[in-house]
Amino acid sequence: MTGTAPLPERLPERLRLRIVALVSAVLPSVTPVPSPLRKVAGFAPARRARLGGAAIWSALEDDEFREHASVQVAAVPPVGEDPVEDAARAWLARPEGWESVVDGLVESLVEDESRDEQVHAAQARLTAQLAAVQAELAAARAEHREELERARAEHKVLRQRLGEARGVLRAAEQARDAAYAARDEALAAAGAATRAAEVDVRRMRAQLEEAEAGLAAQRRDSRSERDAASIRARLLLDAVVDAATGLRRELGLPAVSGSPADAVESELAGIDAAPASSAPATPALLEQTLAMPRARLVVDGYNVTKQAWPTASLEAQRSRLVQALGPLVARSGAETTVVFDAAESTVRTAMPAPRGVRVVFSPEGVIADDVIRQLVSAEPRGRVVVVVTGDRAVARDVARAGARAVPVTALLGVLGA
Repeated sequence: MTGTAPLPERLPERLRLRIVALVSAVLPSVTPVPSPLRKVAGFAPARRARLGGAAIWSALEDDEFREHASVQVAAVPPVGEDPVEDAARAWLARPEGWESVVDGLVESLVEDESRDEQVHAAQARLTAQLAAVQAELAAARAEHREELERARAEHKVLRQRLGEARGVLRAAEQARDAAYAARDEALAAAGAATRAAEVDVRRMRAQLEEAEAGLAAQRRDSRSERDAASIRARLLLDAVVDAATGLRRELGLPAVSGSPADAVESELAGIDAAPASSAPATPALLEQTLAMPRARLVVDGYNVTKQAWPTASLEAQRSRLVQALGPLVARSGAETTVVFDAAESTVRTAMPAPRGVRVVFSPEGVIADDVIRQLVSAEPRGRVVVVVTGDRAVARDVARAGARAVPVTALLGVLGA
């Protein structure tokens, strides 16, 4: 191996890259591997050439490493015929006459690079011309796009005006038709009113004649009619008594125990007496009571839910109670309000409720018991008001106000909870 290697700057880039690629492929087999290349030797072949190319080329300046590398490269047969690879192998092995091989390839690559530069220059000129044409085309397209947008805007405005004009015309036609219909309806109503007035006049005249005849007959038979009136009144009284008895039997109302004076006597004696009004204590009696006309149902929300679903969350308890009340309200028609305690909360959750069921949260600082007392006190005396609660104090207060306090078990029996 003789001769002096061309300086690195004399080698074309293509030849240098091929030399680095050949050495990077056999780098792990070279012994010894220079310390700067030990980390690079652990990379994949493609990464060695890409990431460690500069270090490999610097290491090739050492003739000993280059000779060791050339031995490993020579052991790998070349793939096909490639002048660049032949020159790279000659540069590494440096056999006799290797300079002519490398110089010939260098001259060839220089000529190719010169031609490539000319081609690149021509390509650059064409690219510049193409860029200018594209810029002109883009400007023309932008101008055309602006004109198109203006035309579309004008078209949109015209369509809007046309739509408004059609709307005005349609409204005018509808107003005209409505006026015609109102006129026809007014004429028909006037004719019907005239005919009805004539019929009423004829009927009133007939009634007047009948009244005059009846007055004359009444004067003749006043005593007999007084007797008939007494009989009718007695029959009416019997009918009312029978209807009340049948209604009490149908509703299954228990007999009233005690008297209003019991509460006064108990209060004077210092005894907390039970309410005098009877309350439906069973599910059947509760549902019958709620079926009475204009019945009112007030439910102490958490007092019921914590007995029915104690392990569920408050949100789940509220939802289950409100949804369960829907079928009961639909059957009975009772006006229903569920009161939940929110005295210590500043948030009021809006929750859906079935038709006929209202959900109320007590205001901040006010407990649900006081809201229930207010609702009962607002109702007129005599209306059927049922309060479902397990709180004895609330039950006592609402009973004194005229409502019927019902235990929670009765409502849960109706709901099937």
